[in-house]
Parts: sequence; C-alpha cells; structure tokens
Amino acid sequence: MNPGIRKKSYTIQLLGAFLRLVRWPNLVFITLTQFLFYYFILLPGFRSGFPGVYLNILRPPLFYLLSLSSVLIAAAGYIINDYFDLNIDRVNKPDKLVVDKIIKRRSTILWHWVLSGAGVVLGFYVSWKVQNLIVGLANLGCVVLLWFYSTTFKRKLLIGNVLISLLTAWVILVLYICEFRFSELQDAALHKVLTRLFKFAILYAGFAFIISLIREVVKDIEDMEGDRRYGCRTMPIVWGVNTAKVFAATWLVVLIGSLIVIQFYVLQYRRGLLILYNILLLIVPLFLILRKLYEARTVADYHSLSTYIKGVMLAGILSMIFIEFL
Repeated sequence: MNPGIRKKSYTIQLLGAFLRLVRWPNLVFITLTQFLFYYFILLPGFRSGFPGVYLNILRPPLFYLLSLSSVLIAAAGYIINDYFDLNIDRVNKPDKLVVDKIIKRRSTILWHWVLSGAGVVLGFYVSWKVQNLIVGLANLGCVVLLWFYSTTFKRKLLIGNVLISLLTAWVILVLYICEFRFSELQDAALHKVLTRLFKFAILYAGFAFIISLIREVVKDIEDMEGDRRYGCRTMPIVWGVNTAKVFAATWLVVLIGSLIVIQFYVLQYRRGLLILYNILLLIVPLFLILRKLYEARTVADYHSLSTYIKGVMLAGILSMIFIEFL
C-alpha cells in the first residue's frame, strides 16, 4: 500500500476512535439540549416579560462558550471513564475498545487533562462575564466529580448512578444559574420571569435526572459480568437483578405519573399539539419500556432497553420546541 494512503487511513481510524472515545452522539445531545433550552425557553421567557427589550445576561456568544465548556468537560469525563474502566470494558465490550488498543493510555490521560482544562477555563471566563462565580466553580466541580466517579463512585452502590444523573440535570440548570441575580430580585417583573424560568429549568432537569437514573441502573444490569469480575458493587450485584429492575420500574412509574399530571397543567393553555406529542412520544413509550423491563432477561434485552430510554430522553428534550413559554 502507498505510504500516503496508509497514513491517511490510519489518521481516519484514529479520528474515528477518538470520536468513539468521547461519545460524540452524547456530546451532540448535550449541545442540542442547551441550544433548545436557550432559544426556546430562556430567550422567549425574557422577551415575554420585557417585550422589545433584551435583558438576559447570557448573550449568544457567551452561551456558545458555555455550551462548548460543557461539551469539553463531558468529553474529558468519558475519556477518563474509559481510562479507568479498561479491564472491565475488555469483558463487557471488547469490540468497542479504544484505550490501549487504538489510542495509547498515555495519550488518553493527556487528552483528559487538555479537554478538562479548556472546559474549566471557558467556564470561569463565562462566570466572570456574567458576574456569577457559581458557574465557574460548578464546572470545576464537575471535572473533579467525574474523576472520582471514574476512580471510585462508579463502583459503589447507587452513588455513581445518582452522580451521573445530577450531572445530566446540571446541563440544563447551568443556563438558569447564569441568569440568576440576587441584586435584582426586588424588581417584580424580573422576579416573575426568573420564577417562571426556574419552573421550566426544574421540570426539564428533573426529567433528565429521573430518566438518566433509570438508564444508569439498566446499564448496570447489562454490564454485570465485567463489573462483578473487577469488584464493583453496583445495584444488581449487591441487591440482585430483580431488585434493580423494581427500582428502575418504580422511577418509571413516578416519571409516567408526573408527565400525566403535567398534561393537565398544559391543558389550560390549550396546547393540544404539545399534549399529543407528550402522550405519543413520551408517555406511551415509557409504558412500553416498563413492559420491556419486566420481560428483559438477556444482555441484549437490557442493551435495547438502554437505547429505547435514550430515545425517550431525546423526545423529552425536543418537546422544548413546542413550549413557546407557557
């Protein structure tokens, strides 16, 4: 083979491996989530409260930097997770292995620090511009938590699942935090807008937390073989598969019930299209997932369940398009 062609082929293989390492579909998901919340909820919220006046602090250029910060930190988290999970992944997913097979471990850890550092710097820059130190400190905290998740928490009962679910919710909450300001809460109109935005932030962050927690438990059942071999104490290993399934099913019922209640709230605004969307793409699929969870027996079953849950996560986030700030 021509050396030039061989080099090009290797570069393409390396790039593909790197994209798999950082879970590029998940990074697209993070970007999409923040984009939709910013343009379909946050900005319309301010414009409805102050017609013709652009009063939100997080202007588009800063939003793009904040979103990039979130993506870089998440990518670094996926990298460090695979770095420490090398032995487990050799058992659970040998065909998808990247670390030490295509990309050297030394390069992997270097990329983790580069991406983490860039994400933290961008976070503090946005924090400085919006005059809210919480944003920068929280992003730094995300990097630290992702490190300890990969080294310790992932192998502990429930702690790792809750942590990842909280970090998933933070992707939405960070946008609201950027707009929050104690000094101007005495302004009644602004306080009203921030209160309404808070409700939407909690609604979608809560949805992200619960469905992420369900998916994390399902993934633990799927990965039991490798996790058990290397001393992990995940829920299905410690409490058994049936208990883990009951735990996930309970949260599924909570989520379904909450979504049904929310539809009655939406009904007063006469948003029939949004209600139809939620019923067909959220509530009904969640019922089907509940049934499939009960029937699941094999690793392939749980892998399919995880994919279905991710589909519902995407549908939930896309529902922001129909909100138009109720």
